[in-house]
Amino acid sequence: MPFKKLHIKTANRVGYILLDAGSRFNKLSITTIRELKRAVEQLEDEPEANAIVLSGYPGESFAVGADIGQMVHFTPDDALHFSELGQSLFDQIESCPKPVIAALNGITMGGGCDLAMSCDIRIATENLRIGHSGAKLGIITGFCGTHKLPRIVGKNYAREIFMTSEIYGSAEALQMGLADRVYPDNDFWDKVSSFAERVASHSLTALSSAKRLINASEDTDLRTGSLLEREISTNTNSPYC
Repeated sequence: MPFKKLHIKTANRVGYILLDAGSRFNKLSITTIRELKRAVEQLEDEPEANAIVLSGYPGESFAVGADIGQMVHFTPDDALHFSELGQSLFDQIESCPKPVIAALNGITMGGGCDLAMSCDIRIATENLRIGHSGAKLGIITGFCGTHKLPRIVGKNYAREIFMTSEIYGSAEALQMGLADRVYPDNDFWDKVSSFAERVASHSLTALSSAKRLINASEDTDLRTGSLLEREISTNTNSPYC
């Protein structure tokens, strides 16, 4: 089945999911989220891809959150199902055995920020505009952003981001830890592709094991994490065995 809201391609061991809503802003509508789930599943099963890049390149936005025009017609049950759908996508990205890199090519707001946080690495253009404007709109994210953002930037920054609804640039995002790298707009995509290809050149077994262990470290004490690492390293074809 063809995609309506995004494009997929694979090159040099990297799978690319490129959002394209057909307008200036990539809204996370129900259709888009469902297509993203299908695309992640497709690239997870793609033997020619060891890493995945998710982006809105070459447009102006990475993603701008939920489609408010769609949300105003939601019943409470609709809102619950929409939150479940979004959270299931983010869980899918976080549990994907391949590294997922968010290439934040521009406007990244609300649910788009939540989407970026589900990825393993976030690379931003200098023209990044990122934030969570829910308070300004009188809503709160249902995509688990209030729990994930403090884990990435700390509680103080998370409070500021959610309570002010301010829009931050790339330098501020880098300082807070919301972006891991920032590249100039004129060679942003070349830098992203080069970075992703460098990651994808490594053993998928090692990449998957590292992702699993690092993600588990958030909810595991040091002793348990050490035992889990020992078990995984012993039962893989890692060069450290």
